Amino acid sequence: MNTTVLGAINEQINSEFEASYRYLAMAGFCDRQRFTGAAQWLRLQSEEERQHGMKLFDFVLARDGDVELKAIEQPSVAFDSLGAVFEQALAHEKRVTQQINDLYELCFKEKAFAEMTELQWFLTEQVEEEKVAREIVAKFRLVKNDAAALLDIDRDLGARTTAAG
Repeated sequence: MNTTVLGAINEQINSEFEASYRYLAMAGFCDRQRFTGAAQWLRLQSEEERQHGMKLFDFVLARDGDVELKAIEQPSVAFDSLGAVFEQALAHEKRVTQQINDLYELCFKEKAFAEMTELQWFLTEQVEEEKVAREIVAKFRLVKNDAAALLDIDRDLGARTTAAG
């Protein structure tokens, strides 16, 4: 595997594991605030991000590359509101989309075609990740601080049962 591409994929692996950690911290905040539906949704999102990291991890190993795991920075555990948690989640998903786009562009420039094929799944996945996060944020913006509406959103978020990724 091209060393430049390998290094960039390793960065993405670490980014996916960092995202898992970040979503887990968000879940903890929500649980402490007694928004258990949001906490459940974020726990599953954390698992999904871990699965994304493992997908790249396994790909690197299948290509006989070395995986380089790095330390994960401690995520924030305090947020201004439940809505702010999901605003941050949306911002994070937008950053990941840009990372995947940049990685795909690098693979194209380096003619790393197997890697481009693997990343195609991630490009499609990020469209869905942003869409879902954008829809949740829109609901929070709509209801603002209406307690009953926030409880409804929390209940709806708790209906998620699996990590999609």
